Amino acid sequence: MGSTADKISGIANEVVGKAKQGLGHAIDNKEMQAEGLVQESTGEAQQAKGKAKDAVKTIVDRA
Repeated sequence: MGSTADKISGIANEVVGKAKQGLGHAIDNKEMQAEGLVQESTGEAQQAKGKAKDAVKTIVDRA
């Protein structure tokens, strides 16, 4: 997966994760809140992976 795809997937996972957390809180569903937190964290990691790929590409391109 390319850096842009990683970042897009990461943003999508963060948004869905936050929505799950909010809905879980609204309906008092702790499991849904936990799932949302995990999905949000996954999204953050995906975005970091995409940014790292960009950074490596920039370094390689300059060499």
